[in-house]
Amino acid sequence: MSDVDLIHDLEERTRLRPDRVIRLSGQVSDEPFELLIFRGFSSSTTHPTAFDPDASVLPEGTLLKRAELLLGPLNPAGETLLAGPMDPADLLVQASW
Repeated sequence: MSDVDLIHDLEERTRLRPDRVIRLSGQVSDEPFELLIFRGFSSSTTHPTAFDPDASVLPEGTLLKRAELLLGPLNPAGETLLAGPMDPADLLVQASW
């Protein structure tokens, strides 16, 4: 499964569970990369994302290394980690969403 397909599938899962946030982290070249997925939408906190919903939110050369499932919406005073860190693809088989 490609990372683009993974992102799409995780977006679908968060559409069904609006009380969940996924945080994916990794690298683009030698820079840190972070992506949040909430209510079916993805946004990078470290790199610009296109306004085009059909364009990939992953910059060229992105390597996703880690995923976390969080209680949403995020609370700046403290996050509630529900699962992870884990391999990003493992979120698709995660039983306790």
